Amino acid sequence: MRRLAEMAARSGMPALRFDYLGTGDSADLAGSADQLEAWTQDIVAAVRELRRLTGVHQVLVLGFRLGASLAVLAAERCRDIVGLALINPVIDGRRYLRELRAQRLAGTLGTPEGQDAAAEGIEVGGFSLHAATLLGLAALDLERLVPPRLSAGMLVIDPPTMPTARDWVAALQADVEGHPASGYEHRLLPGTVEMLMTDPQFAELPPSLVDAVREWLEGARAGTAASASAGIGEAFTNVVPMSALRLPGAEAQPRSRLTERPVTLRSGVGCFGIVTEPGEGDPRRRAVVLLNVGAEHHIGSSRLYVSLARRWARQGYTVLRFDLGGLGDSDTRPGRADDEVYPPAAIDDIRVAVDHLRNRYGVGEIVLAGICSGAYHALRAAVAGVEVSRVLLVNPLAYFWKDGMTAEDMHRALEVARSLEYYRRRLFSESLWRKLLRGQVSLWRVVRVLVQRPLLPIVAACRDWGRRFNIRLPGDLAAELEELVARGVQLSFVFSRGEPGLDRLLLQCDATIKRLAAQCRLHVIDTADHIFSRRASRSRLEDLLSREITTRNEGYVAPVLPQIVQARNRSQQC
Repeated sequence: MRRLAEMAARSGMPALRFDYLGTGDSADLAGSADQLEAWTQDIVAAVRELRRLTGVHQVLVLGFRLGASLAVLAAERCRDIVGLALINPVIDGRRYLRELRAQRLAGTLGTPEGQDAAAEGIEVGGFSLHAATLLGLAALDLERLVPPRLSAGMLVIDPPTMPTARDWVAALQADVEGHPASGYEHRLLPGTVEMLMTDPQFAELPPSLVDAVREWLEGARAGTAASASAGIGEAFTNVVPMSALRLPGAEAQPRSRLTERPVTLRSGVGCFGIVTEPGEGDPRRRAVVLLNVGAEHHIGSSRLYVSLARRWARQGYTVLRFDLGGLGDSDTRPGRADDEVYPPAAIDDIRVAVDHLRNRYGVGEIVLAGICSGAYHALRAAVAGVEVSRVLLVNPLAYFWKDGMTAEDMHRALEVARSLEYYRRRLFSESLWRKLLRGQVSLWRVVRVLVQRPLLPIVAACRDWGRRFNIRLPGDLAAELEELVARGVQLSFVFSRGEPGLDRLLLQCDATIKRLAAQCRLHVIDTADHIFSRRASRSRLEDLLSREITTRNEGYVAPVLPQIVQARNRSQQC
């Protein structure tokens, strides 16, 4: 969406990207609300705001999947919308609901949450659809709607393998008298489904999609420029947009009313973030920085960071969730790729973020927190000397990273570091042997793991002996944890059960974590996936992290969970 917006702006057409209520950076939406109705109204409001900010009279709307369908509904209500670009739109709401339910069932198979009733709505991929929304979706059928009359026409893009909008567009292309209407264009372009279904760090925007939208935008502007005194992208004003979002709170508690502000930090490139400020009069002076989960932007997986930021701000914390260079809404450094999950300049970006919080808000204690790659960057920044008081690390996969490494390199390292119990289960797994016989698993890969795995405890023991004689060997994670604790930095590790990052941590630092238990806590959450995409596990994570940031660790001995004891025993048996 950002790249398409920038392409439109380069073509001379101002572009507005926004989040529906209850999504992204926008205010929350009541669980009883009909999201289809609310989101359709949001589109109309966004059209009016774009006109207010830029002075244009005519607006084109672009949307993907359900957003494309909502754009059609908004065009029926708003005469300022003169054209639509729809990418893989949802035509039949009932069919779309069946797809969502199938996806939800696959995602929760074998978990307690997989048995939940959908009376209050459903959660798919970490995002919720309310009960009223499900009723609206069941009634959605674009083929039964009277098509909006659009002076700039409509572009509909479908994947060649599943052209679900073809019949709908064919019906639109014939008017009531049977004459073809040239304003409806249907194109089949490869890559759109793959882009929408692929993790952000691996997804690619098809060039053919960009070219098709660009051609259509330019044609729409040329066709409508003469029809109004100010057309599409022809007039700009100096109206200042709103610079803050006021979030409501309890009437009797002014401190519960939060403020969120966008901020651009300069760290060689512009790094974009959102600061959530506590209510007026709150005496606390602490802050939290939330770092990207993979290539997800600053809202975090399933909007987790937004929920945490607002929860913690109501407890008196100033919270900054921002995008590292090359991720989300931040700029990419020259010579680097977009969506680079482990950028080498991340520490510089984090240092600038910490300095901004100290200088702008006068905070004394700052917490760094992140999931997966965000946890890695939080740890690396603390080790590099960025002044923080606590680090929250959730499901880190990597503890060291060299520029030029790939995801496959990390995957191989994680394979080798798995616990012996994991390999015992795999060894007696029928599916593994079946895949080996079919050639679906590399025999060389299995042999390499079996050869390298026994060496890891030996390497860890060498590092332990080296520290006793003040010899620092490369990759000594335990020594780094000891140094952080000696500097007064408190550490909290949180893992989903079965995470390979936990096996790797215990293999290298088991004795150290035991010794530092008061300042280095370790927690495991059951029935959670890597990014906590299910509501129940996400709620447990929020509660746990909230306890961690509000509790001082001096003299505190963390409770050792049974699964941690088992993992440590396996490590000792190695």
